[in-house]
Amino acid sequence: MTEPDPTEGAGDPEVVGASQAWQPRRYPSTVGGGFYLAILLTASTAIGIVVSGDWRLGVRVLAAALAAAAVLRLVLPRRDAGMLAVRHRVLDVLILAGVAVALYWLAGSIPDQPG
Repeated sequence: MTEPDPTEGAGDPEVVGASQAWQPRRYPSTVGGGFYLAILLTASTAIGIVVSGDWRLGVRVLAAALAAAAVLRLVLPRRDAGMLAVRHRVLDVLILAGVAVALYWLAGSIPDQPG
């Protein structure tokens, strides 16, 4: 049995696509993907802080993570934004920043409950 010729079918899109499938992929594949993972880790830490008992601090950390996501979505180009790019840029930034501001404001405005 002979070895297949690597140049055979070089112009065929199916062969080209199959050869690209075996190339190593770097994770995360975009800069925004790395930032997304960092924001996800920060949000998970914030939820851990909430569960441990200091809910105001946890909500403020979560608000800061969302605000950072809004800033990153604003400055990163679409091809580098990774999973931070869900909708149009303006809509993504407005939603992330709006939720961040609302959470931060609520964490400061809810009075302490007795008990």
